Parts: sequence; structure tokens; C-alpha cells
Amino acid sequence: MKVAKLLFINGEFRYERNDENLDYQKAQLVLGYGARNLIEDNHFFLQLKEKFPHAEITLSSSSGEIFCNEVYDNTVTVTIISFSTSYIKTSQINIDDFPSSYEAGRTLMEKLPKENLKWVFVLSDGSRVNGSQLVQGLNSGRPDHVLISGGLAGDGDKFEKTAVGLNQVPASNQIVVIGFYGKNLELSHASYGGWESFGLERTVTRSHHNILCEIDHKNALDLYKKYLGKYAEELPGSALLFPLSLKSDNTSSSVVRTILSINEKDNMMVFAGDLPEGSKVRFMKANMDRLIDAASDAASECLEIIHNKPKMGIIVSCVGRKLVLGDRTAEEVEMVRDVFGPDTIITGFYSYGEISPLKPFDDCALHNQTITITTINETE
Repeated sequence: MKVAKLLFINGEFRYERNDENLDYQKAQLVLGYGARNLIEDNHFFLQLKEKFPHAEITLSSSSGEIFCNEVYDNTVTVTIISFSTSYIKTSQINIDDFPSSYEAGRTLMEKLPKENLKWVFVLSDGSRVNGSQLVQGLNSGRPDHVLISGGLAGDGDKFEKTAVGLNQVPASNQIVVIGFYGKNLELSHASYGGWESFGLERTVTRSHHNILCEIDHKNALDLYKKYLGKYAEELPGSALLFPLSLKSDNTSSSVVRTILSINEKDNMMVFAGDLPEGSKVRFMKANMDRLIDAASDAASECLEIIHNKPKMGIIVSCVGRKLVLGDRTAEEVEMVRDVFGPDTIITGFYSYGEISPLKPFDDCALHNQTITITTINETE
């Protein structure tokens, strides 16, 4: 397995890292994450096709691009991969062709051959797709021990529309999956938030998908404002600093849920993921150092799973973390670099939602405000 990477910045490819002299003419897979206006440009896609003529090219809009140990905006980070014995299969669907995001996810998994399947990497529209339903659909057809990870495309901090594409100029409403196959693939994954929980554990008593109405039979928005105190005056902007911890009734693990918007008229809160009735929630608050330390914890957990330092690490981190961390955002990438060492190629993007299991190689879950890492090696 060989991995190389490029950064497309100011209209040209720069900052190449190709330690193993990977022949771009023979590359099998190209992963690109970048600003929507750049990846939607037909000329840019044609440049990629010319540079990597035989590769499957997958592109996703992002809310920030990870290249080496830096975080960029208004660029495209491009990762190029070739395998020795492993291989990939790809599939793409339009969410408008399905009655629900669940059915879209189920169909995508059905399309991938299962023999020798080890990992499914998902890149999904981040504006039109219900991420919670999507992962349920993907899980419905997941063979045991197959890893599913990935993320929902971003759009900077604009939240207007997102774009994803497979071997074509990216567009809205698309979901792409890449299946990785081969007995020599060595994988690991981890997901950490670093948020501090506070207050009592409470129960969701009225909700509809990602709309939260009541907690403990009390109006959820009123309760939320009470916990926020002076920060309630700064809503909805301050909501990024105070997500919820969500624990379903069938698991002991929790995920983070971010507030997207607040409906003052109807006293409701809209989240970036479903909050089923009966699930348990706690309020959370930001601690900058703990958020950054979470990146180190995630990288360390990856190394506990695999035997060798990874050839490549893909970081999918939340735009909410980027907005909260501000000038310190690159520190979480530096933490991952410190754990993996200089030989591991690190790439990734800031997203509108992260997809990763809660337990090793278990069903995947939708996360918000979380840093997720997937690593890959190919043993010889």
C-alpha cells in the first residue's frame, strides 16, 4: 500500500508528499475534501481526472481541510492510494430516489459485495440526509466485524448546501460508499468528544426524530435556558458550547448531539441527529483543553487496536469543534500527529456529522461535536 497527498490551494496543486513514489497513473483511489466552490468546479474535476486517470475519485465539500498537521480553509486536500493486493468497490445514490435516509443506507450496503469486505467509508450529503436514519440503514446490512466510518459533508460555516460526488463533479443529495476488501487490511477506529457533562441525567419524554420538545415532561427549551444561565441570552450561537449527551435505552455508551436551531415560537429545539423518546440525556459544556486532549485519546485508542503504526489516518471532526476551538483548532490535529508519528499520512476534514462505531467494529453511530479517526494499513 502506498499513500500520497496534495493540497490544492490558490488555484494549483502544492505541498506534495509522496514518500514512496506512488505512480499517479496507477492510483486506485483518490479522496478529496474541500471548499464547495472549488470541488463543484468542472475544471478542477477535469484536472483530477487527467492527473489520476485510472482512479476512483471521491469528493466531498467540507468545513475545513486537514493536511499534515494543519487545518486549512478554501482549499482541497487530496489523498492518493494504491494497494498491493487489496481492492475497492464503490457505489453512489441520490437521496431523492428513496423514501427515507434509512432506505438509502440499506440500499447502499446491499450494493456492496460482502465477501472479503473489511471497511465501508461513507461520504454523505450533510444538509438533506438524516444522518441517524442513514447509519441505521447501513447497519441493517453490515456483516459482523465490518467497520463503517465516515462523515457528513460540510459547507464551511454557511450551512447552505453540501456536495458529494463519485467520478463526477460533486452535487447535492448524493451519498457515496467505498468498500475496502482484502485479508491484508489492518484497520482501527476511535471516536472521542472531550465535553464535560453536568447536571442530572434526564429522560426524553417528547420528541420527533431530531426535534426535541420535552425532557422529564418539562419543556426542553425552558430547561435548557435555565441550565445555560447568562449564556441563554446568546442563543442560538451559544448552543455550540452546550451540546447534549445522548444515551439510548439499548446501550451504555453515549453520543453527542448538537443544537442546529431553536424555535422560540413553538418552544422546540432542532438537533443534528435524532433523540428518541425514552433515551437519556445530560447537558454538556466546553472545556478547551479536554476537547484537544480527546484527539490524543482517540489516536491512542487506535494504536491499542492495531499492531503497527498506521500508514494513513483519516480524521473526521465536527465543524462545531472548529468553531468552538477557533485559533486552537490545529492543536487537535497536532495531538494526533504526536501519537501516530511523522510517518503516518494524516488527512481528513471538518464535517456536519461524524460516523463511527461506539465499540470496536460494532454498529456505526452518528456523532456530533466529536473527533473520529479511522486508520488503515496493508500488511505485506
